[in-house]
This record gives sequence, structure tokens and C-alpha cells, in this order.
Amino acid sequence: MEVRSVREADVKGKRVLVRADFNVPLKGGAVVNDVRIKAVVPTLEFLHTAGASQIILLIHLGRPGGKVVEDLRVAPVEARLRELTKAPFELRENLRFDQREEASDEGFAKELAGLGDIFVNDAFADLHRPHTSIVGIPKFLPSYAGLLVEREVEMLTKALTPPAGALAILGGAKFETKIPLITELLKHYPRVLLGGALGNDVIKARGLNTGSSIVSTTPVPVELATEERLLVPVDAVVRDANLNAERTALIHDLRAVEGVVDLGPATTTLWQEEVKSASFVLWNGPLGIYEDGYKRGTEAVAETLVKANVPAMVGGGDTTAAIAHFSFDPAKVFLSTGGGAMLEFLAKGTLVGLEPLKK
Repeated sequence: MEVRSVREADVKGKRVLVRADFNVPLKGGAVVNDVRIKAVVPTLEFLHTAGASQIILLIHLGRPGGKVVEDLRVAPVEARLRELTKAPFELRENLRFDQREEASDEGFAKELAGLGDIFVNDAFADLHRPHTSIVGIPKFLPSYAGLLVEREVEMLTKALTPPAGALAILGGAKFETKIPLITELLKHYPRVLLGGALGNDVIKARGLNTGSSIVSTTPVPVELATEERLLVPVDAVVRDANLNAERTALIHDLRAVEGVVDLGPATTTLWQEEVKSASFVLWNGPLGIYEDGYKRGTEAVAETLVKANVPAMVGGGDTTAAIAHFSFDPAKVFLSTGGGAMLEFLAKGTLVGLEPLKK
């Protein structure tokens, strides 16, 4: 896919309306993680250098449900952004304080479009959402992709045409929503490693006991359950919820009260070797119950990836957090700012917010 880049826009003397994704965690009135904010700074500085007369930023924070929520005001984000760039900008208040933002409201789109002469969408993480500021504004203004969106699309397009010997890794849950993605990846990747609940689902579909592990209520299609290129863990760290005890077990040796919580040591070693020998790695989703502190498997594979210096594209909050624990070469490992948007692009080859930006 090719998108109209902000590089092609004549912004000199123009008011530029920029949609960004600054939906970042806040604590005590301060930004906790500024990765998404930093990712848009190059676009703002490009616009300033190119002579934009005004840069107006549109963002959302959290899920206020169309009401003003004091803890979700944009002031902390604005303070952090002013520390990161000297480019002048105006940051508008949380879009989601207005219920029309999530309703794809044409009247609201016209109001927002009236703020600028040109629209630049750099909110990659939101491009799978048909919200007013994503799909409505382009109906009324010349529209372009920001530098971040341009780079995300470039890297994702490469991920759908990987070199021979490439490896895909998927973690997380909700197998039923990932079926189109897994089917698409199998067209391009000789091996797809499935961790987390996704792995549990395939293990169950292959006739093994998964104990009390997290599994989907939707059966895995037979063609995927029998697909030999889908690799699942051979052992795991399992937890007995009744005894609050843990042990390492082979996958075929789970007790009824035990659930998989992380990769086992044998699987970790095997998957590290897969990563080392890959020509390219695409990875989205943790390989254990990351939010409960079961991070060892995910972080071990992440460390191997950055140390092996393998070209890679990584997405999803937990996965990028695992990579960020280690020093890595950003020219080799690209961290996507959008987990859900990344997965949807890989499955469909486009996003609803990209369609208005296509050449």
C-alpha cells in the first residue's frame, strides 16, 4: 500500500490539523510512558520546518464516554510534549469528551475540519477505528499520512512480503478473532509460533488436556489444528490455582487443576533458536500471562531477538515493553505503536483510517 505522505503536502502558511495517538498512561497528573508522544515529534518538527502557520493537535485519552472526566484532561500530555519539542502547537481538549467522536458524526467532522486547511493523520494506533477524527475529517480537507503512519505502513507492507526464512510469533488470547490473521500469515511465513492462550487453543484442538488454562470457547478450525507449521509450546510453567503452587510440566502432563501461565524452559530454548536462525521476525503478543507477572518466557525471547540483531517488527503493548527492557538497534527492530491496528492491517492489508490516505 502507498499513502500520500505529508512530505508531498504544501503546508507553507497553512493551518495543519494533526490527529495523533497520545493515549498514554497517566499517574499523579504526569505521563508514565511517552513512547507514543515521542513517535509523533518528527512529524510536528517537519511541519514547523516546512512553514506551517499553525499546528493544531487532536488526540483522545481513555474512555470518558462522551463526558468531561477531570483525570482525562490533556494537560499532562501537553506538558510532556512541550518538553520534547520546540515546534509550536496547540493541543485541543480530549476528543472523547464529545460523544460525537466515536459516532462518526459528519457534523462534528465539519467542525473539526474548520480548524485547519490540511489534515495530517499520524495516529496509527487508532486507524482501525471508524471514529469521526479518523474517517470524517478527510471528507472535508486534503489529507496526508504523517511520518509515523508512513513508516508503519512501510514496515507492515514488508512484513506481508517477508524474506525466505522469516518467522512469525503470536501471543495473547481470543483465537476466534485471530483466525483471519493466522490464515494470512501462513501464506507468507514457513513457521508461526503460537504462545499464550492462542497456543493453549491449538494444544486443546490437537487432543491434549489443557487443564484450567485460558482457552477460547470457539473451537479451532480443523485446518489450523492440523497445520504442522503452527508450532506450540512443548512444555510450560503451570500454576495450580487451588494450592497457589507452580511447576514446570510437559504439555501432555497437565493436571486438571493446573493452567499454563508461561513458556517452559525447553520451549524457551527452542524458540530462541528459531529466532536466532530467522531472516526476519514478526512478533505481536506476550507468550505468557504477562499482566500477572509471568514474563520470563517473553523477555527471554525478546532478549535473544535484540542480541541476535535480527531484523524485526514488533507490536502490542506487552511485547514492545519486553523489547524495551533491552538495548536494541532501532534500525533493526521496529516497534509498532499500534497493537490492534497492526494485527488488523496484517489480516486485511488495510485499515479504515488508511483508505482516505491512499494514493
